[in-house]
Amino acid sequence: WNGCSTGGRQGLKLAQMFPNDYDGIIAGAPANRTAISLWIADAVLKNPASYIPPSKYPVIHTAAVAACDGRDGVKDGLIGDPTKCDFDPKVLLCKAGDGPSCLTAPQVTAAKKIYSPAVNPRTGKELFSSLVPGTELGWGVQALGPEPSANIYDQYRYVVFKDPKWDWKTFNFDSDIERGETPDNLVMNGTDPNMKPFFSHGGKLLLYHGWSDPNVPTLNTIKYYTSVVENLGGASKASSSVRLFLQPGMGHCGGGEGPNVFDKVAALEQWVEHGKAPDVMIASHSTDGKVDRTRPLCPYPQVAKYKGTGGIDEAANFACAAP
Repeated sequence: WNGCSTGGRQGLKLAQMFPNDYDGIIAGAPANRTAISLWIADAVLKNPASYIPPSKYPVIHTAAVAACDGRDGVKDGLIGDPTKCDFDPKVLLCKAGDGPSCLTAPQVTAAKKIYSPAVNPRTGKELFSSLVPGTELGWGVQALGPEPSANIYDQYRYVVFKDPKWDWKTFNFDSDIERGETPDNLVMNGTDPNMKPFFSHGGKLLLYHGWSDPNVPTLNTIKYYTSVVENLGGASKASSSVRLFLQPGMGHCGGGEGPNVFDKVAALEQWVEHGKAPDVMIASHSTDGKVDRTRPLCPYPQVAKYKGTGGIDEAANFACAAP
């Protein structure tokens, strides 16, 4: 099975519900349903003053990359690990009225909320992850408006509330989250960490996700992967069955500024048919059909580290290492 987004979610669901159907599953950016679109809509669409026009996305992106690019030891225009990035959009606060290259105070607050995990307003409990620095060029998927992204909006209108006239502005991140997360409303999600029935007959799961994905939060995939590993008793026991690969600068299932094309099917074939787990995959980025950058993809939590010599656009000059 090779699928991404909804296909990634379906791959996980297959392994969980029908563990004997497949020997190998590639699940990219699994789009398990959370209320992220409503969280972002609450940040930028509820109050007109908070709206961030798409013309400002590149401004925010450039500032985020400038703040965090060098954290991984090489300045290459990519944020290697956004979890190590402490970019504060407040640096873009307008000094004298609104302008094309700055953010108003409400826009700064909205951007901070996009970067922040959703929380229950009553208990303060974290509900689900949101987006990370590096995703800004794709914010229009979630934040363009005037309504939230239809994928999640329709989930709540037709599945959870069963009311086509339901107003998303009334959504309560306390009681309505509980309603939305009842088993009958999330039957399509593939979030069960118990993959033992799938792994017990030699099943292999290859997960991947782009760090610059503006559709599905990469952090949610990391959380799911971690839950599977813990269920198996730790990384040393899990590595022969499940691996996660993260792509700096890659968007939703592909595209983006970072290397985003890699032969995951060949990697899975070697793993399933010959027992050779993927220790590295080489990804490439092309412009106008010509490859202009290659980079090794490493099994999480390893990252690609620059060796210190040679061109930064050649995979041979990087090695997988602990973060």
